[in-house]
Amino acid sequence: MGQSNNRLSPRQKMINLMYIVLTAMLALNVSSDVLDGFTQVHDGLSRTNVTVSERNDAVYRNLQAYAEQNPEIASEAYKSAMDVRQRSEMLFQRIDSFKSEIIFRADGVRTTADKLENRDDLEAASVVMLNPSTREGKHLRESIDSFRAFVQEIVVDSAKRANIERALSTAPFIRPGGNATATWEESKFDNQPAVAALALLTKLQNDILYAEGEALSAIVSNLKDFAPEETSQLRVNEMEAFVVPVSNMVMRGGRYSADIVLATIDNEARPTVYVGGKAIPNGHYEFTPSSTGKFNFSGYIEVPHIDGTSSRHPFTSEYVVFEPMATVSATMMNVLYAGINNPISISVPGVPMSDISASMTNGSLTREGDHWVARASTVGSEAVITVTANVDGRSTVVNTTSFKVRKLPDPDGYIVLPGTNGGSEHFRGGHSVTKAQIMGAKGVGAAIDDGLLNIEFRVLGFETVFIDSQGDGAVYVSDGPNFSAQQKERIRGLVPGRARFFISRIRATGPDGIERVVSPIEVRVK
Repeated sequence: MGQSNNRLSPRQKMINLMYIVLTAMLALNVSSDVLDGFTQVHDGLSRTNVTVSERNDAVYRNLQAYAEQNPEIASEAYKSAMDVRQRSEMLFQRIDSFKSEIIFRADGVRTTADKLENRDDLEAASVVMLNPSTREGKHLRESIDSFRAFVQEIVVDSAKRANIERALSTAPFIRPGGNATATWEESKFDNQPAVAALALLTKLQNDILYAEGEALSAIVSNLKDFAPEETSQLRVNEMEAFVVPVSNMVMRGGRYSADIVLATIDNEARPTVYVGGKAIPNGHYEFTPSSTGKFNFSGYIEVPHIDGTSSRHPFTSEYVVFEPMATVSATMMNVLYAGINNPISISVPGVPMSDISASMTNGSLTREGDHWVARASTVGSEAVITVTANVDGRSTVVNTTSFKVRKLPDPDGYIVLPGTNGGSEHFRGGHSVTKAQIMGAKGVGAAIDDGLLNIEFRVLGFETVFIDSQGDGAVYVSDGPNFSAQQKERIRGLVPGRARFFISRIRATGPDGIERVVSPIEVRVK
């Protein structure tokens, strides 16, 4: 029960089980599905071998660096590790050469396992590994036995030694249903499809890398037992203090927040962070700045060691405190006009729109999605927009902007003339019109439609002035915004080509409620 927790890893056991199942299926029928299964096992093992090899290489590099810094402590350990590496690489490369020969025997060309065509070839593995003249299988078995014994001399842990024994076992194979035995090489390569042999050899390489890793672990462990307070540098060659702020930009009234950490610290050493000579609990530094500008702070992290000494690792960081600010602008104009909806854009750098609120004097301010609409009331007074932002859970006024409230510009008067195809034309003078067009007009309108403001005004009334041949003028009053009967009768009597009249004293009121008199219109009848 005590050894069950120290057996091969679940991944290693799964790989072994997959190979056994596929071998059993192969005994029944070498189908394409079985061959595909071996191909998948081979590919998966190849990827695993790359990962394990990179992990072992990292240990070698770290051990080499440590040995160069501490030759009196680690030179022998590094020499032993290099011996492990040399033996492992030689065996790994030898197996690679066998794989290449099996592929060549099966396909007749030098290629790679993933491009193998004759995966079901039953002779290639036997010819390469069981040839009585070369006896490569026997020699490989002996090399595995030698490597296994070498590694087990380094690994002192009994459970790990047993795992290596199982992984690199070359014991004879007892055939099911009898007492006949076969050598390790016969059981692995006799009458095996080429792809199955390749998968087995790749698995063997995986087991070699596993044993190599266990040997390296034992070497490092022995080194750690010899000098525990220094071997921590083998895994952490350099310790450095870092300040990790939430942001280096802080709004006045907001909070500066940062974590001060020591990267790659030994979990047995509990560091203490100091800023300005004061210990910072849990390394979390936080304060509220009181003035704007560029500032910095510094301190150190103190790390205790096993021998009772401690080391200090200094750090420094800077931050910028800026005034609360917001951007408030009228998207349509630089002033607010009374009586209409004025689009407003409000934003606070670094603050989401959902955390921004605003209010306005002398009118109302409403939000419409990510934009705002200001509706000013009294002309001649200021409208003040105040913007508030939620910063670190606190409501802070970030901007106050004043706008002049003005009345709307005067509109232009026009006559709605019937146009072609049922349309209409806003006639403002400047050219001649036909008598029929004037007779078809209902009355007079007024509007601001300059492309920036598009606002209709309500016409209260107007006058028409007709000039006779003697130069005398006759004035007729409208019926509200429409031509009166007298005005219509007078227009009907105009002589085309020489007649003209004026529409004057056009009184209109807009959304701001202010009544104004707009410019007259000259009408020439052609």
